[in-house]
Amino acid sequence: MNRSSEVGNVGPSINDVSQIDEIDMQMYQENVVDHYKNPHNKWEMSDFTIKHKETNPLCGDEITMFLKIVDGKIVDVSFVGDGCAISQASISMFSDKLKGMSVDDARALGEKDIFDLLNIPISHTRIKCAMLSLKVLKKSLDE
Repeated sequence: MNRSSEVGNVGPSINDVSQIDEIDMQMYQENVVDHYKNPHNKWEMSDFTIKHKETNPLCGDEITMFLKIVDGKIVDVSFVGDGCAISQASISMFSDKLKGMSVDDARALGEKDIFDLLNIPISHTRIKCAMLSLKVLKKSLDE
């Protein structure tokens, strides 16, 4: 898939849909909807090491992330929040990815990792929704 050059590595643009066959697109969209309706790791952790909240004022998305870090490793992740399907599916998938990861590896994650997890075209107006999970992680680890 081509990466859009207009905004940098923002994943497949809405115009690149023709490069994904219809069956694959439906499968990827169903995965996003499933994570939105049945989010993984959506609960309020009480024994967290780090807790941080971020919002996307453009559409009202909000995510509070809870990280439990032991010896430089993320041993557990949870979140609470509300928002659009893209933001909530993104944090659900991202939380799965983060479990067991070193803090250094988590710090190295970028936009491409989120786009790879979602694996659907994201319009330019939805990029902030998709990236809210990454933003809350980065701010969490900076505390």
